[in-house]
Amino acid sequence: MIKAPRFVPLPPWFGGDLQTLRNHLRPPRDDILAQWPGETLHFAMKDGTGDELIGTLHRPAEERGRPLVLLLHGLTGCQDSSYVRVTAREMLAAGYPVLRLNWRGAGPSLGKTQGFYHAGRSDDLTAVIGSMSGTLARNGIVAIAYSLGANVLLKYLGERGGLSHLRAAIAVSPPIDLLAAQQRIAEWRNRRYHRYLLARMRAERPCPDDIVTILEFDNRVVAPANGFRDALDYYAQCSAGPRLGGIRTPTLVIHAADDPWIPSKVFRAIAWDQFRHVHLLMPWSGGHVGFHALGLRRPWHDEVALRFIESRC
Repeated sequence: MIKAPRFVPLPPWFGGDLQTLRNHLRPPRDDILAQWPGETLHFAMKDGTGDELIGTLHRPAEERGRPLVLLLHGLTGCQDSSYVRVTAREMLAAGYPVLRLNWRGAGPSLGKTQGFYHAGRSDDLTAVIGSMSGTLARNGIVAIAYSLGANVLLKYLGERGGLSHLRAAIAVSPPIDLLAAQQRIAEWRNRRYHRYLLARMRAERPCPDDIVTILEFDNRVVAPANGFRDALDYYAQCSAGPRLGGIRTPTLVIHAADDPWIPSKVFRAIAWDQFRHVHLLMPWSGGHVGFHALGLRRPWHDEVALRFIESRC
């Protein structure tokens, strides 16, 4: 296991809510990736829909023989989400090529696909990784995923087992129990988060006007569109938690104990020592995909991810 620096919140971002909100209140500059020009890549899905996933590839200034870092965004995000761009900058500066991937129907493919991403659509990740050229993946692939995308990544790893094509993986703030995450975000104290997320979900795809909760959205939009009986069936079939034991790729799970969106009790209930290949880091603070730390020039989760990748690759 890596030696992670102790997490100390960066003032004035104290508590899970402020740690979470900082990405929105203090977004990075638009040009933080300007010194690494991007190349658009298209990955055709072979499921008969004609859909494709689109990503942007960046190469470091100097080729160092390091693995490609695949970045996977969360719910209502895309390749331009602030946390994705910041991690891309840190990885490129460290000499890693980076691919910022958009899930099906997100980012540049918004409104252009028949299907749409969801928390369990691991087949799309399998298709993308399997179709990467030998040149692109000649030094191997490492994946870093956030929130909903992190659940997809962990589900993929558990399903593929020893057949995973990844050298290492990092899952940041993953909702590994989707029902528990839905119940937490629906709490009164999270009503503003809930309203914000639902508005963005409604903007991404058509849905009935009378849907007023995420549970209803999952029940009436996501579930029927993807062959699930209802929202509860969707949550049960797609939660990554029960699949952690099948992972054979070196994997780091990062979750903050004060994450306002995903209850830490889900992580505390798991006997992590039973897993040979999966490790949990759960600092006392950090929020949801926040981890803004005192004394570090980059987010704490990026510092830890770099150390983990270097120790495994």
